[in-house]
Amino acid sequence: MDAPLKDPVCGMPVDARLAVATAHVNGQVFYFCSTLCQTRFNERPHVYTRPERARGPLDPSHARVAYFSMEIACAPDIPTYAGGLGILAGDMLRAFADLQVPAVGVTLVHRKGYFRQLLGANGEQQEVSGAWNPGGHAVRLDPTVRIQLFGRTVEIAAWRYELPGRHSPVAVLLLDTDLPQNAESDRHITDELYGGDARYRIAQEMVLGVGGLRMLDAAGYTRVQKLHLNEGHAAFAALELLQSQHANLDRGEWNFEAARGRCVFTTHTPVPAGHDYFDWPLAHEAWSHTIPEDVFQMLGGASGALNMTALALNLSGFVNGVAKQHRIVTEQMFPGYEVHGVTNGVHSEVWTCDAFKALYDQWVPDWRGDPATLRNALVIPGHAIWAAHVAAKARMLRIVAERTGRELRPDAFTLGFARRATTYKRFDMLVADPVRLSSIANQFPLQIVFSGKAHPHDGPGKALIQRVFAAARELGDAVPIVYVPDYDIELARALVSGVDLWVNTPQPPLEASGTSGMKAAHNGIPSLSTLDGWWLEGHVEGVTGWSIGTRPGALARESHADTEEMYSKLERTIAAMFYGDREAWTDVMRHAVALNASFFNAHRMVQQYALGAYL
Repeated sequence: MDAPLKDPVCGMPVDARLAVATAHVNGQVFYFCSTLCQTRFNERPHVYTRPERARGPLDPSHARVAYFSMEIACAPDIPTYAGGLGILAGDMLRAFADLQVPAVGVTLVHRKGYFRQLLGANGEQQEVSGAWNPGGHAVRLDPTVRIQLFGRTVEIAAWRYELPGRHSPVAVLLLDTDLPQNAESDRHITDELYGGDARYRIAQEMVLGVGGLRMLDAAGYTRVQKLHLNEGHAAFAALELLQSQHANLDRGEWNFEAARGRCVFTTHTPVPAGHDYFDWPLAHEAWSHTIPEDVFQMLGGASGALNMTALALNLSGFVNGVAKQHRIVTEQMFPGYEVHGVTNGVHSEVWTCDAFKALYDQWVPDWRGDPATLRNALVIPGHAIWAAHVAAKARMLRIVAERTGRELRPDAFTLGFARRATTYKRFDMLVADPVRLSSIANQFPLQIVFSGKAHPHDGPGKALIQRVFAAARELGDAVPIVYVPDYDIELARALVSGVDLWVNTPQPPLEASGTSGMKAAHNGIPSLSTLDGWWLEGHVEGVTGWSIGTRPGALARESHADTEEMYSKLERTIAAMFYGDREAWTDVMRHAVALNASFFNAHRMVQQYALGAYL
């Protein structure tokens, strides 16, 4: 049987009977899913020449896009991620594999991972280091590369992890400095994710950017055309590219446009603390390369410190925020740059629970390969949706009981809140008024599941966890609250599919996108969320879920006003519907799938990057 036809631009399968146009190049016939793809193919046909058939997806010469990220969630038992950024990176690479986008991921091995979270009786967070052996999961590559770091040579090796896809895997290179030829301190550069001080962090970013780009070349990834920098952590890759192109040209002028033509930059945060800054003396000490100081400072910002986001902005031809509103916020934070909006998405098959997978397989059979078809979920009967939800909820309650020893009621309205514990996410807003919450529960029984880690250096974030514990003690049996420690992929999959309502309360406009609500939507779980990030695009009041607060541009409100609206909607609308009108509730669940899951998925996201950024 012949292999399926694929659009040579976007890589999507194409039915020749429905193709809008064809092109003939070197005796080959190409089919296109749209006239836009054909136009772009004709404009630069050399860019889209198909790799030879003999080259498989793990052949280094196959890759055209290199995706650099400080964290990538490869698998639940591989601790190379801390939270949403790494989860998003893993989902994107899986979508690359599904859609056969010729790509390779680049990150650090993080031998000790992020940290394991232990919680005391009052919610005191303790961090415990873990460890994993990459040799049990990945293949060690032969070549090593060297970089100059703080005036000394550091040697870097790489492991290749094969991230599976529907048709073929995609490779992820895990950079590793734990080599006997390195100084003892340098052997630990790739140990801890987001650990250490500024000196440790800039060393990691040098290994990721400079070492990563050199490893691609040494390992045979010589046909990479685009470097996708996922956050400013990877900006040194663009600087290394600029310097290498300058050396190859052997000329006095720096060819900024050539570097920009190959770099794509995605920024994920409107919070100033989320952008890395390094004092210029430290940056100069770390970067012992030949780029003149005036060029270095011009590219890295003039604020008295090296701004890694500014470095990436200045060396990237395509820049994007991760939601439409985040695009606007980013342009306000960094005036003078053109910023695009590519709203995040989650990997549909990864984040859909088994019960809903079986449901979609029956009613929307093409959903795994084409998540956009989930819009047809409107045909699924309400009783079938509810039965799948009951199964998912039972599984979630079992996992919560196994991890905490607390058993919750399967018939009680269960709210879920899980994310990084930090102030702008208003982590304790759901329990800000225990008396009011108890009053609601007198009419409509409620129970709440919390989870999430605070950064080890975030004292206020740790205090928020303790406030949740204090509220749980005050509420007692009136509103059972369970805090599940050590939030990870497996727990997240259980919560986003098993609770009845997903709650999100960030302070606008500080939520860049958020993806947990997208995951919940894939399991028919509606959201009650602040109008910020992705929810501005996914929210239809009373149809896909409910809003808290006002839209951007309206007068800012105090948190107590948002808290009051949240409680009011819970009492008068949401809990009342859950207990009093099952048909209306399952209709909201159905629309969460049909309107939100069908769009906010990684396949759509990758297709937008392919057409807008990579081409």
